[in-house]
Amino acid sequence: MTKQMKKKYLITILFLSLCLNAQDRTLPIDTIVTTNHTTKIKGETVNYQAQTGTQPVWNSAGKPIATLFYTYYKRTDLKNGSHRPLIFSFNGGPGSASVWMHLAYTGPKILKIDDEGYPIQPYGYKSNPNSILDVADIVFINPVNTGYSRMVEVDGEMPDKKQFFGINEDIAYLAEWMTTFVSRKQRWESPKYLIGESYGGTRVMGLSAALQESQWMYLNGVIMVSPADYKVIRVGGPVSSALNLPYFAAAAWFHEKLPTTLQQKDLTEVLPEVEDYTINKLIPALAKGGFISEQEKMQVANKMSEYSGLSLESVLQNNLDIPTRFFWKDLLREEGMTIGRLDSRYLGIDRKDAGVRPDYSAELTSWLHSFTPAVNHYIQKELKFKTDIKYNMFGPVRPWNNDNDNTREDLRRAMAENPYLKVLFQSGYYDGATTYFNAKYTMWQVDPSGKMKDRFYFKGYRSGHMMYLRNEDLVNANEDIRSFIESSSSKGKAAKY
Repeated sequence: MTKQMKKKYLITILFLSLCLNAQDRTLPIDTIVTTNHTTKIKGETVNYQAQTGTQPVWNSAGKPIATLFYTYYKRTDLKNGSHRPLIFSFNGGPGSASVWMHLAYTGPKILKIDDEGYPIQPYGYKSNPNSILDVADIVFINPVNTGYSRMVEVDGEMPDKKQFFGINEDIAYLAEWMTTFVSRKQRWESPKYLIGESYGGTRVMGLSAALQESQWMYLNGVIMVSPADYKVIRVGGPVSSALNLPYFAAAAWFHEKLPTTLQQKDLTEVLPEVEDYTINKLIPALAKGGFISEQEKMQVANKMSEYSGLSLESVLQNNLDIPTRFFWKDLLREEGMTIGRLDSRYLGIDRKDAGVRPDYSAELTSWLHSFTPAVNHYIQKELKFKTDIKYNMFGPVRPWNNDNDNTREDLRRAMAENPYLKVLFQSGYYDGATTYFNAKYTMWQVDPSGKMKDRFYFKGYRSGHMMYLRNEDLVNANEDIRSFIESSSSKGKAAKY
């Protein structure tokens, strides 16, 4: 055999070998990888098991149409583990993976970041001494097209994505998936909780009723972290606009843009004053629109300028209706900086100082370049889950069907039907996307009768949308969840009014 023939032979063998070893980039529809771990939480040694895997979503014919990637943490060093609280955790978007709260808030590991929540290279993760795993087991769920979750072919064709991507569609398939999960893991005896961040707030409000009325699964608690309530956010008008003022005041206070008389006060002294003005003065004034008197308009404009840190000219040029995007651009315009949307402590640099909105979200870019390597490394190295599928931090879920959003009423009805059910709101004061005062307003509006108001709780923190990134708030927010779990425990009492 000549050298040339040998060379061709070897190339052919190599090619065939590569073909035989190559694999389709697919995800197992139903699989589990189990690992065991030990950590310390609040000074106590905690042994736990992590189950990482996928579980199918089925159609009415019993065929898989999607598979959801999840991570389930279960404490293993206690008796009667099946009676421990179980928390289902969702992030938002819609289209966001469960990475944020998983790797920065309630789970056993958190990002390597500084005490204020800013990323540190080299990126990675560390133990979370504040995780709620000491008092509750947690499952982090990734809806379709987020994380590693994907639709799967049925009889050679992909299913219609419309059955997943919408407010009510999302709630329906997730409720059924959760029921299967509880049965598989033998957790029907456990007190159950939902926690949802941002759009996850809309999701868990709807799930509270869907689980009870369609799956007969009753909850002890719903936790809404920086919740997005589209009954306010997307409606616009006087109420929606006015509710932003307390957030403006918080961000302006942080950047020292308030008048001296306000700036010298603590934030928690300033905000009640601004909230009172918003409810009792600003909403009625904005409701008058262009028919407000010139005198009242100037009075309101001066007050808004005082509370927001913006110039009187900026307030008047916006007819008292200040878009949040304009605020992020204008507050520090003279300094040549913008402020973040989801966390207004963050600063950005635009191409030019002119304009009505920032070029980019300073905080989100920071989070993505620290969370992305950490979660990919963590899942593969520590949890031993291997796949060539891309982990979608934000997945393609558009168009999203927002029709028939009755989730606020769903939560009210679920609470009325279930005397055990309580609700905790958690918000960061510097969140400009789903503001803390929007969350308070939602809380006030869920039950117009006021008969269940003693079952609602609100907690505010000195950070942004992901308030748990700041270490002091991470400690306090996890402790607030522990207290909420304790307060919502039945303690042997019957579920009756």
